Amino acid sequence: MIKVVTPSRLHLTLIDMNAELGRVDGGAGITLESPCLEISATEADTIEVFGGDPLLAGRMQRAAQALLPAGKGIKLQIKHSLPDHVGLGSGTQAALSAAVAVNRIYGLGKSIRELAFAVGRGGTSGIGVAAFEKGGFILDGGHKFKDKGAFSPSSASHVPPGPVLFRRNFPDWPIVLVIPNGKGAHDAEEVDIFKKYCPVPLAEVQEISHVILMQMLPALVEEDLESFGKAINHLQTVGFKKREVELQSQPVLDIMNYMRDNGASGSGISSFGPVVYGIVGSVKEGKRLQQETQRMLDESLGGKALLTKGMNRGADITGGPD
Repeated sequence: MIKVVTPSRLHLTLIDMNAELGRVDGGAGITLESPCLEISATEADTIEVFGGDPLLAGRMQRAAQALLPAGKGIKLQIKHSLPDHVGLGSGTQAALSAAVAVNRIYGLGKSIRELAFAVGRGGTSGIGVAAFEKGGFILDGGHKFKDKGAFSPSSASHVPPGPVLFRRNFPDWPIVLVIPNGKGAHDAEEVDIFKKYCPVPLAEVQEISHVILMQMLPALVEEDLESFGKAINHLQTVGFKKREVELQSQPVLDIMNYMRDNGASGSGISSFGPVVYGIVGSVKEGKRLQQETQRMLDESLGGKALLTKGMNRGADITGGPD
């Protein structure tokens, strides 16, 4: 039996949705210790997926189908699920967890990035694939626009994950993770948003690049939480992330702003949301904000507030063919 435990991730921002220099996408993200996705897998005659969210199960089934040798099958049991379409990267983690299980059971010998391309993940953001592979804080370099041909989400893109330009262990800073009930933009709606807002003005892309290169990355290397938080806050106000933030409901925005004004060094929306995160300086501060944001959720959208931190390794894959 194979066991796969994969991390979730925060997607902090896309970088270049203008493509003036011939590249598009690129992004920054943080791998999270929790929540996580856990599956077990065994060889079978057909494809069987048990447990968990039906959407995730469907993703796993399609991923397995894309890789299984002719006439072979697999049994997948979802032991611990991730919420779908909330900004935690569940689609990539589900597809890759099924893919690595098939890869190991049938000795296909493919790398994580080869598996990602085979199951159609990483076509816009490479953060989820790199989180699965190595964890930590990740900066990826996007794609050649001539290869991709359009501004589009990963679900509608058929190119390999972009190159990882920078990867570093994330400091031991507590992260308050707020998961409201509800879904972020996905599928056709997501495609339409890319069409509507892209290309983003070049000046905004330059501003994002400046913040990442001269504030966020130095703050990470120097473990300067205050400056890292300022970079997070700035990124909510510019580029494609600004458009993602503007799509959120008022209760989600209220939580983001509350965290920023009440102890979080930086707070933001992950991907298309509605997940909100706040990075704080101590567990005590984190627990307080967790309790306060849980109260805000209980009075509005419902959902769950968690206290987590960065994870500096990739997916945990154990066991082998029976």
